Amino acid sequence: MNTEELKQKVIECLQTIFDPEIPVSIWELGLVYEVEVLPINNVQIVMTLTAPSCPAAQSLPIEVDQKVRMIEGVNDVYVSVTWTPKWDKSMMSEAAALELGFM
Repeated sequence: MNTEELKQKVIECLQTIFDPEIPVSIWELGLVYEVEVLPINNVQIVMTLTAPSCPAAQSLPIEVDQKVRMIEGVNDVYVSVTWTPKWDKSMMSEAAALELGFM
């Protein structure tokens, strides 16, 4: 499996992880800023949360790490949470905005 195929598998996995308060995946919400497959299939994910006080602030990055780690071919996973840029509704996909009634 090449790095592009692995990245696609990671993105598909991220589409199955949901913010517990919002019925939309973290991928569609725009909470994932970067997915990078590094040499020897280490995966680096840079993500944010809807707010620093988000109840999932502790659990969501751990869930991302655990689920991505289970993908066949992934060697190691690094998840970092950033608050820059600050998340806002404009980062959502069109599908997420429709789902949440913002369109």
